[in-house]
Amino acid sequence: MTAVSVTHESPSRERIETNILVAAEQVFSQHGYRGASLQVIADQAGLPKANILYYMGSKQALYVRLLNRMMRRWNEVLEDITPDSDPATVLSDFIRTKMVLGQRYPEGSKLFAAEILAGAPFLSDYLAGELRDWVASRAAIIRQWSDQGKMDAVDPRWLIFLIWSATQHYTEYSAQVSGILGRDALTDDDLESISTFLEHVILKGCGVTLPAPKPNTDACRVDK
Repeated sequence: MTAVSVTHESPSRERIETNILVAAEQVFSQHGYRGASLQVIADQAGLPKANILYYMGSKQALYVRLLNRMMRRWNEVLEDITPDSDPATVLSDFIRTKMVLGQRYPEGSKLFAAEILAGAPFLSDYLAGELRDWVASRAAIIRQWSDQGKMDAVDPRWLIFLIWSATQHYTEYSAQVSGILGRDALTDDDLESISTFLEHVILKGCGVTLPAPKPNTDACRVDK
């Protein structure tokens, strides 16, 4: 039996791939694409290097898969919006979900930022193709909300960029934020306060009435 053979006693393919992705996210975020190696990722995952190649194909394919996974996590909340959706609810959920995901998956968030800062050498096709089309389709719906009088006529692309960047700040610059606040890491109360602040600034800036507060909400609680 080879190192990559799977029997009924072996972990499922999904479990193995998840294990590889978690290990790779940590290694790439620590060492960057050039500094990371499949052997180090394999050691981190507790698997033979041959398994990494079998399940992921190549170092580049693994890296790109991680980046795409991070974007899908961030944008999932906007997947099902329609012209009938409530902008206050959608934008609030987008802000809060993005805040929580940045804290729950800081390695992936920082990995994506590093790729963009490097000029997106592995994501240029994705950014100019799939993601561009996705933003255009979401923007078309947001424009319909403006046409219906649900919000001001702001450029939806700048709105999406703003939410991406404003929430990303608390992951990318976590050391700065924590240092100024005088604590080791953001608390759940901090995340709630930040999310409420961003809701207030962004939604009011778009002419959207703020959603009613939800009592005893755990929307910004981060489960590690």
